[in-house]
Amino acid sequence: MNIGKEYLKVVREKFQEMKNLGEKAVRQLSEEQIHWIFNEQSNSVAVIIKHVSGNMKSRWSDFLVSDGEKPDRNREQEFEDKGSTRQELMDAWEKGWEILFHALDGLEEQDLLKTVLIRGERHTVLEAIERQIVHYSAHIGQILYIGKQLKGDNWESLSIPKGKSEEFLQQMLKKNPAQ
Repeated sequence: MNIGKEYLKVVREKFQEMKNLGEKAVRQLSEEQIHWIFNEQSNSVAVIIKHVSGNMKSRWSDFLVSDGEKPDRNREQEFEDKGSTRQELMDAWEKGWEILFHALDGLEEQDLLKTVLIRGERHTVLEAIERQIVHYSAHIGQILYIGKQLKGDNWESLSIPKGKSEEFLQQMLKKNPAQ
């Protein structure tokens, strides 16, 4: 087994799982709910999507050759909800993920220890990838949390529903018997 190739495969799968989870959560929300904020210090789902997308475009474009904080990025605007439609938001979301996956798919094992810059700070490619996994998973967790709060009892669980842990475990054991 080639550990570098396996790592890149697993990372790609985890990013895909994050993307899918975020999309499933957003699909449960109305147009109005996507723009809801708890208070002025909070971010709406729309703002989180804009921010994640903007971050992806900046971090992953020309990943190995330019600083991950691109000069044309306006991070502050990512945190302004100017009433973008669901379609506009999801188009931006899709573009960000497309750039991320394109960059990941272009990496080879020998690239993992190369150095990239983010705001002038040096990171190995491995560190940069892990940094973004943490960042995006935190924001997708926020989307899920907001969705659960807004939908209440109408939220369709995206993981194991409360009270169903044992049932799920038995299904998994049946599906994947010990060898």
